[in-house]
Amino acid sequence: MEKIYEGMLGKESYFVTKLTLRHLQQIEELQVEVYEALADQSILQPLSTEEFEYILNGHGMMIGAYVEDELIAFRALLNPPFDEEHLGYDCGIPENEFNRVLYQEISNVSPKYRGYSLQKTLATVVMSNIDLGKYDYVCSTVKPYNIPSLKDKFSQDLVIKGLKIKYVDKLRYIFYKDLRQKLPLFTEKQVITMGDTAAQQHLLKQGYLGTSMYEENNDWFVVYQK
Repeated sequence: MEKIYEGMLGKESYFVTKLTLRHLQQIEELQVEVYEALADQSILQPLSTEEFEYILNGHGMMIGAYVEDELIAFRALLNPPFDEEHLGYDCGIPENEFNRVLYQEISNVSPKYRGYSLQKTLATVVMSNIDLGKYDYVCSTVKPYNIPSLKDKFSQDLVIKGLKIKYVDKLRYIFYKDLRQKLPLFTEKQVITMGDTAAQQHLLKQGYLGTSMYEENNDWFVVYQK
C-alpha cells in the first residue's frame, strides 16, 4: 500500500493510505465497531455497502490509517449524485458546478485509538489530497451539539451556511468551503446559543455565516459573522 502520510500514536507507528474496493470488508467491520461503541448512535449515519462501493468506485476518495495490518480509522469524501437534497442548493452553488462539489462524509476512528487527534489528522491529509483541478467546493452536514464533528469542521475553516431539516426529519447544520478562496474580512458579529434554531436561521437568511463556537456556563454558543 502506498503511504501518503506516516505518524506516531504514542509509541506505535501508523501510516495513511488511499483505500480501494479491496479494503471494503475492513471498512465495514470498523464502522460496526465504532457505531456499537457510541453512547448516542443518532450522531452517526452509517453508510451502506452500496454507498461505500459508490465512493470507492471513483465517486470521491477514502483514506485509511493502519497500525501494521489493522485499519484503525478512515475518512471519506463523496462526489454526490445530483438530486433535490444536493447541498449545493443550500450553499448557493450554481447547478452547473455541482460536479465540482465534494461532501465530507463519514469519519470513523476505532475506540482503541481515540485521544490521538486522528480525525483531525485524517482531515488534513484528505483535504490536502483533493484534486483542485476537479473540485472547488466541500460541503457537509452536522447535527447540532455533535461537538466533536462541529469542532472538526470549524478546524478546517468550513463555515455554517444553513441550518435546516435534511434527510426527511433530521435538523442539520450545513457546512461549506470554497477551496479557491479565503474567508472575507467580517465587520459584524452576533453570538447565539446553539439551541436557538430560529435565531440562527434568521441570521443565516441575513447573510451571516457561522464561523466558530465556544462553551460557556454549560452551554455552547455559535459565532455568526458577515
